[in-house]
Formats: sequence, structure tokens, C-alpha cells
Amino acid sequence: MGSPVMFDLHAHFIPPDVMGWLRRHADAVDARWERRQEGRADFLVVGGRWPFELKPAFVEPQLFLQEQARVGVTCTLVSPVPQLFVYEAPAAAAAELAALYNDSLARWAREAGGAVLALATVPLQEPVRAAQELERAMGMGLRGAIVGTDCAGRMLSDPSLLPFWEAADGLGAVVFLHPLLSQDPRLRRPMMPHLVGVPWETTVAAADLILSGLLDRFARVRLLLAHGGGYLPYQLGRMERGYQQWPAVRAALARPPSEYLRRFWFDSLLWSRHALDCLVALAGPDRVVPGSDYPFDLSARPPAPVGEAGVRALLDLPGGPR
Repeated sequence: MGSPVMFDLHAHFIPPDVMGWLRRHADAVDARWERRQEGRADFLVVGGRWPFELKPAFVEPQLFLQEQARVGVTCTLVSPVPQLFVYEAPAAAAAELAALYNDSLARWAREAGGAVLALATVPLQEPVRAAQELERAMGMGLRGAIVGTDCAGRMLSDPSLLPFWEAADGLGAVVFLHPLLSQDPRLRRPMMPHLVGVPWETTVAAADLILSGLLDRFARVRLLLAHGGGYLPYQLGRMERGYQQWPAVRAALARPPSEYLRRFWFDSLLWSRHALDCLVALAGPDRVVPGSDYPFDLSARPPAPVGEAGVRALLDLPGGPR
């Protein structure tokens, strides 16, 4: 028998080709590099917000894999960094960046001997072009796409985004909903947008997908939620009660909100065994997958130990019925 596989389904990387493109086209996506402290890597700032330190593991493929192997991870589902979704940039620049990013990740996955699987990024500000890029990327072996929890202010259920959802549904794609930083002006204390705003953005996006009825229309999309699903799993009872109380909620849905919980997969990134046990009990062990958010500052290494059933179901691997 082969060695056991340890998965990590929430990790980020920037291929060297993409870094080169950013250097050449910084103005097109409003990118800049800042030296903030001696002895640390530069910070990358895109669109004037959400700066992050470009640690070597973000941009050096061998180092990334060595560091994952060091904590026991043998197969990583790699995603583009959310700062490079660039939904507010001109669509042509976003499409060029996405195509290069996806080409590079597909090539890395082919060369990595099973250690790397990958998700695409798409220019969601132009949904038809996003659908085409998703189809192209999955044709190269990528498993789906990572998208933000909104697109420059448009909720993911916005009718303008239907071409993307139609393509994702037709392909049975994994769609990883990853939050961008909340811009709520009340989140002013240091790091509150990260600590509170990030899970809140996922909660709003996932609740909107449920309440809009979009999940009834697109039954084949496999939705992965970051950071344990935000606050959604733990306040689902309130949505259920609202469904019972208010006809306007019932009119939009084919079934009660609690029955949609199993339309989602959830990563294990909660940093609390009690919270993770609660999530597994609510969603089921085949809907919770290991994730680290490596190499960002708030990464969990190694990922919390959860079973492989969720991984195999999400990725259509042998031994994991959908």
C-alpha cells in the first residue's frame, strides 16, 4: 500500500511568471511594493488595500512544497491569492493576469507529481469571459475556481454573473468562496477587518446564495467555504426560524435553509477544536476538509486533522461519493 495522503485544500501561491507580469503591468492593476521593516520581505499592495508580506513561500515553488512536506502535507489544492482577483481593474488586464496565473498553476500541477492540485482565478467583472476562462482552465486540469465573496460590490447571486454560474454548473466545478477584506467603517480597531470582517464576508455571501434560490438552479456546483463557513453554520437556526415565520423567505426557496447546508463544503480553519467539532456535527464529516491558509500570517499548520471523506467527495477522488 502507498503512503497515506495528507491534504491541504486551502493554501495560496503566486507563480514566478505572475510576479514578473505584476512588475511589468503594475499600473494596470494598481500594484506596488513596500519595504516596511528591515529583515522582512516586501509587502505587496494591490488596489490600495489589503497589503500582505510576500514571504518566500508565496513565490518559490520548491520552498512551498518543502514547507508543506515538513508538516506532513503531501497534496495541496493551491489557490491564487485573493489580492490578485483584481475585480476592479480593467477587464482586459484582469483576463490577461488570470490566463497567465492559470497556465502557470496548471504547469506546476503537471510537474509536481501529485503534490499539487489547483484552482483557477477568473475575471469575474466580465462574466462571459470568466466562464470561458473557467472552461479553459478546467480543460488544463484545474479543479474549478476561487472567487471573492462579491465582485466589486455585486453579490455573487447578481443576475449579471449567471454566465459564470452556468459554466461552473455545467462543468461540475469546485467554486471556492474566499472573502476579501470587509470595508465596513466600524471595523477600525487594529486587524478587525481580518479578525471579524473576513468570516463575516463569507457569511453574507453564503447566506445570499441560499436565500436567492441560486443553489436550486445550479445543483452541480461544488461550493467550498473558507474559514469554517464564517458564522453561517452556527446561526443557521435563525435562518430556519425566519423561513418558518416569513412567507417572503419561503417563496424564494424550494426547501428549508438547513437542507442547503450540505450544498457546501467547509474548510477546517477555525483554530478551535470545539468549533470544529460543532461544524462536523452540523455539516457532516464528509463536508469538512482540511485547510491551512498557508502561507498567510493566520495559517494553521498542519491543517486540523479531519477525515478524507470530504476531500474525496469535493474533488471527485476515488472512494468519495458526491
